[in-house]
Amino acid sequence: MTTVPSRPLQSSVAIEDVTSLKERSFGQRLLSSQPFWVTVALLIICVVMAWDQPEAFATADNFYNITRNFAFIGIMAVGMTAVILTGGIDLSVGSIMGLVGVVCGLVLHAEHYWAVAIAAGLLAGAAAGAVNGFLIAYVGLPAFVVTLGMLSVARSLAVVLSENRMIYEFGPWGETFNAIGGGSILGVANPAWALLVLALIFGFIFNFTAWGNYLYAIGSNETAARLTGVPVRRIKMQAYIVSGLTAALASVLTVGWQGSAINALGQGYELRVIASTVIGGADLMGGQGGAYGAVVGAALIEVIRNSLLMAGVDANWQGAFVGLFIVLAVLLQRIRGKRSA
Repeated sequence: MTTVPSRPLQSSVAIEDVTSLKERSFGQRLLSSQPFWVTVALLIICVVMAWDQPEAFATADNFYNITRNFAFIGIMAVGMTAVILTGGIDLSVGSIMGLVGVVCGLVLHAEHYWAVAIAAGLLAGAAAGAVNGFLIAYVGLPAFVVTLGMLSVARSLAVVLSENRMIYEFGPWGETFNAIGGGSILGVANPAWALLVLALIFGFIFNFTAWGNYLYAIGSNETAARLTGVPVRRIKMQAYIVSGLTAALASVLTVGWQGSAINALGQGYELRVIASTVIGGADLMGGQGGAYGAVVGAALIEVIRNSLLMAGVDANWQGAFVGLFIVLAVLLQRIRGKRSA
């Protein structure tokens, strides 16, 4: 009979360590949580910027822009978390965005219904994720190599399908499609609402379902997970499908917001997505991470980017700051790991 591994097995710690972990107070667990400290850093930056530039930073328009901009990355980061929990990586999410955007644009340009365009885009993203997952889980190829290959293949397909041109004539259903990605509810951009719903769903899945437990178990000790009856190959493939679907969803919303589809959509987004998950507490070795961490990590990166622009810092320095935060996040994980050892 298949059994669901518990979190003590997922983290591969000794029984006495598990007991001491349970005895720790909520405050102690909170203070040792990386997402908590990322949230604190985010709030501090917001308070400082609101005090320093109240007429620019602390405005409804800027709040709208920040939440909308980080929503796209946050949506992909939630899907990326599922992959990283298994100890994998997906370098193709940005290119999948470009491919999905072109697919949506072509379907709309052919005057098909807006829901057909969304379905075609999501199917394209899921198909790309399924190819990644099959080659990694069943063929046994390294995730880095497979997704790097998909990065090139998906981008090339986007260029070929679009004939290297922008698609902006979306036919009779274009306005409805654009309203989905570019509209708002209660003053909050639709992509931000989509991120909120997605984070709540996957927060529940990661923490309270067998599938979520399997992800943690595989990332912590794949051999032990397999011996306890976890369908490792199937779960890993599903994780990459989820990553492809979230990249597709982000693409659909982005194309709707921009009102056009270009094959270069999502270029370079891989770094920002991975950075969001790592900054939010995900361990690239697997077995650690969560939906909230992915969201708050994406928010921190966007707030830093927004603050640098308002402070007059050259936009070309943004990559340096993102890279620095990735290194600091990994360093913090190592320090925490040594202390808990």
